[in-house]
Amino acid sequence: MNFVLDHSVAMCWLLGDGRPAGVSYALKVLEALRKTAAVVPGLWALEAANVVAKAEAKGLVAEARTQAFVATLVRLNIVTDKATASQALSETLNLARRYKLSAYDAAYLELALREGMPLATLDVALEKAARKAGVKRYDPL
Repeated sequence: MNFVLDHSVAMCWLLGDGRPAGVSYALKVLEALRKTAAVVPGLWALEAANVVAKAEAKGLVAEARTQAFVATLVRLNIVTDKATASQALSETLNLARRYKLSAYDAAYLELALREGMPLATLDVALEKAARKAGVKRYDPL
């Protein structure tokens, strides 16, 4: 089953930080991408680039490691949604308001709702909002 991939999960693949249960979940999602596709909003690559650049600047990871990480991301079965921008000032904004989310996080929720897909996330506020909106958390069994 296809799912929406929040950047919090993908960045855990690079940084490996967080609770052990979160890291385990992120690795299971990564493994699931061998058999299924993830869909991401149009801002996903920019969010990933931002986290990579900041992690390098803070000395958390070396550029060689991030280059390998980016090469891995490019090879994964991740499809970028083309309608993210057209939803930004309407449904995404409404979801951000309703659930007190950033517009970035609301874009993941909007995509999951529009496509009827579960959401893979480690973001507590986004997961709570998704649950309230009727979006299931992706289960990478």
